[in-house]
Amino acid sequence: MIEKRWIHYPPFTSEQEQVAQRLTESLKVSPSLATLLVQRGILDFDQSRDFFRPDIKHLHDPFQMADMEKAVERLIKAIDSNEKILVYGDYDVDGTTSVALFYGFLKRIYPNLDYYIPDRYEEGYGVSWQGVEWAEANGYTLIVTLDCGVKSVDKVTVALEKGIDFIICDHHRPGDELPPAAAVLDPKREDCLYPYKELTGCGVGFKLLQAFCIKQGLDPETLYDYLDLLVVSIASDIVPITGENRVLAFYGLQRLNAHPRTGIKALIQISGISGSLDITNVVFGLGPRINAAGRIKHAKEAVRLLLSEIEEEAIAFAEEINKHNSERRNFDSSITEQALFMIENDEWFSNAKSTVLYKEDWHKGVIGIVASRCIEKYHRPTIILTQSHGKAAGSARSVPGFDVYEAIEECADLLEQYGGHTFAAGLTLPLDNVEAFRMRFNEIVSSRIQPDQLVPMINVDMLLELENITPKFYNILRQMGPFGPGNLTPVFESRNMTLVGRPMLMKEKHIKFDVKQNSSAVFTAVGFGMGHFYPDIVNGRPFSICYCLEENNFRDKKTLQLSLKDIKLH
Repeated sequence: MIEKRWIHYPPFTSEQEQVAQRLTESLKVSPSLATLLVQRGILDFDQSRDFFRPDIKHLHDPFQMADMEKAVERLIKAIDSNEKILVYGDYDVDGTTSVALFYGFLKRIYPNLDYYIPDRYEEGYGVSWQGVEWAEANGYTLIVTLDCGVKSVDKVTVALEKGIDFIICDHHRPGDELPPAAAVLDPKREDCLYPYKELTGCGVGFKLLQAFCIKQGLDPETLYDYLDLLVVSIASDIVPITGENRVLAFYGLQRLNAHPRTGIKALIQISGISGSLDITNVVFGLGPRINAAGRIKHAKEAVRLLLSEIEEEAIAFAEEINKHNSERRNFDSSITEQALFMIENDEWFSNAKSTVLYKEDWHKGVIGIVASRCIEKYHRPTIILTQSHGKAAGSARSVPGFDVYEAIEECADLLEQYGGHTFAAGLTLPLDNVEAFRMRFNEIVSSRIQPDQLVPMINVDMLLELENITPKFYNILRQMGPFGPGNLTPVFESRNMTLVGRPMLMKEKHIKFDVKQNSSAVFTAVGFGMGHFYPDIVNGRPFSICYCLEENNFRDKKTLQLSLKDIKLH
């Protein structure tokens, strides 16, 4: 196993120390909690209040987004003229939740619309030629794209010649040229002054509907009913949960836990999630199942589930999607095993600074997941390719601090198509170019990546004495959520643990033991996938731990336990 680096938060300056001291006094919290707030940029009482109590009133004015006025005017014109409107979304979680939100809301007040999701394998990502042809054949004159479209200059140009307008709602980096759409909504446009840049595609669609409600004098509360869909997109698309996303996620989780829509409620039941939902169990419980529809069959099934209002129908849809997810897991497991075997049994692959693997019969729907699995074992930028329509199609994933999109862009002359962002991207290339691409990509990675980026790291927020962990401490800590990128669950380090009793090895993979530190209370620590530490710990070797705090609810008895991130043997 590669030994992980524990990266500690830099020591506070004297000014930061003073700010933490003031927060300790004004908020009446422990110095440790005040330190966590300062680390997150919370520097005074007012910022603390907004952080602990997000308010829907803090959402930005949607008309600050470039082209928003044009987008709303075009949407209103289409409704007033009874035009046929097509809601067009991508096939992943962000795309399908976007379509369910936008179509579901608009259908309440306007019947002349439908939705379209491209086939992952037949049409690929983004606006497709088949989609434009289908819209023309069926008489649609306005297409609203969600989570895609900002790079579809050629398709939008041809559609315009056919009398079809576009309103584009996207959150990906635009190319050098924007499509000739009626409006292009994308906070990442260079000329867009919208104050928050990290919305999901679903979030941009939400802002369009928010502006529409303002213009039409509609009650915004009816739009807030759809925040359960929006938080699923925020969680699953791994965007920062800061600023506006934090407000939307906070209220979305409230909605998700109190009154989830029928389709999501069925999905929660079939997922076996118990207790309150947070960002983590949305990411690992709901997201993969919604995604599985598009990976294994067609993403329309996911939209159908999310729009379902009849309980029996929703349960049937959820069961079908759950079957797809089980099938996806089988593909994922089998292909990951093959990929790791290829790396381990080839000297060049083993010694490279990157991983680029190709096998013609790998299932295209899971190659992104397989890339992530390979990174878990070999911590380096990874691209998994398979054959699709006579081309090599692939998914790329990266490690913290390395921009895989830029590295792929350097190989543009070998590619037919590519897109994405810093940590994840997709690409298509001729089969004859795979080997040349592998070599070029590895050269680029080797010349740019820093040695420490090839070693997995754990960011540790602070050293914490176990005696400081109390129910009150945890209760305030929990209120710092929702946790996610930009506001990660705090990670603590505690040193010189004293083992209490004998540790347990579970399924030969996981470890569980009780610890204390000096005169502290005894805490249970659980480390999944950390069974390799068992021999040293059971033999009394001294150790430190880094962990997150969590509440364990067993037989209606709640206890605080330590969810281990890593163990350091001394």
